[in-house]
Amino acid sequence: MSGRAEVADQARAVAAAWSPPGAPESWWLTAETFAAIAEDDALLDLAVEVPAERLPPLLLSAAITLLVTEQGPEPLSRYYPRPGRPQPPCDDGFRPALHAFALAESDALRRLCGRHRYQMNEVGRCADVLPALSLVSEADPRPLALVDLGTGAGLGLHLDRYRYTYELPGGDRLVAGDVTSEVALSCEVRAGRPPVSGGVPSIGSRIGVDSEPLDLADPATAAWLAACVPPEAGAVTRFAAAAAVARAHPTRTVRGDLVDVLPQVVAEVPRDELLCLVDTYVHVFLPPPELARFVALVHEIGRERDLDWISVDPLVPLGPQATDTVQGLPVPRALIDDNRDGGVFGLIGRLSIRDGRATGTLLGRAHPGSAWLDWTVPAQADG
Repeated sequence: MSGRAEVADQARAVAAAWSPPGAPESWWLTAETFAAIAEDDALLDLAVEVPAERLPPLLLSAAITLLVTEQGPEPLSRYYPRPGRPQPPCDDGFRPALHAFALAESDALRRLCGRHRYQMNEVGRCADVLPALSLVSEADPRPLALVDLGTGAGLGLHLDRYRYTYELPGGDRLVAGDVTSEVALSCEVRAGRPPVSGGVPSIGSRIGVDSEPLDLADPATAAWLAACVPPEAGAVTRFAAAAAVARAHPTRTVRGDLVDVLPQVVAEVPRDELLCLVDTYVHVFLPPPELARFVALVHEIGRERDLDWISVDPLVPLGPQATDTVQGLPVPRALIDDNRDGGVFGLIGRLSIRDGRATGTLLGRAHPGSAWLDWTVPAQADG
């Protein structure tokens, strides 16, 4: 079992990350759900029964969403958005309705939490990855061998099949990707200018790696993945559209531990393609020894062939006391302070190895649900 204070702090951190001051109003339900898990004894009692490594607040939130979607209880279900429809408004009835539901369905929620793990497939994070891949392609003309780590349902393997809109300060915008795509990803650029143009990088191979690859053709699997998406109108809409793209374009996935199977995957990548490892919110959840093994493996592979590793991960260890990136890059003090005071965000990092020599760069930071992007980071202070 997890500690009550620890679980409550995690829930508040998630609420603060997804819906900080100034966030779009559509994120209210996400924030309220996690705030309720932290503050409502009925919900907190359920969450603390979940082992800490299974992310109690996130797993319980997904279980609630799945049951609400399946059962349609009133009045609670009216607060949850549907794909392609606007976000239902906030009012004072949500918390009491959620409390009553948790009491009535406590056994069902326990069963769901017992047989599932949290598996968020936030396709919006492709908007964080695309500028990084554009930088890679600008400097290297080889097609990319895209290896999506922790691929889940493989939505990140299709990033060139989506359309992107970056809203710049001052009212300008950048548009990229497939303008005919039903998957529309947009975010507010709060600082800097992402290096994207109308086109997208050329992708040769596409391979997903996951300890439990997910089949969107299975209705139960698809329903659980949809439940893991934050209950925000844009998020549920883009997930539904991206799932349709993934079903229409099956890609290869490899089942297994990242460190164990990555050498096999790399050996299959054509030598005329540039190996590009991508992870979004995967390595932050690895225990420190496993993360160290993965980083060592990346450098070992880099002695044999050129590669780039693009990471969009929070600081580690996850939570307000975090101080490091998963890639071991220097972290400006301002980012550490922001993580402590303002909630979790993703840092976009690039580790590039050419001819055995590694260089790393922090490129930006992003909202966990792709609502905003800073394509810049504070300078690292000396000392």
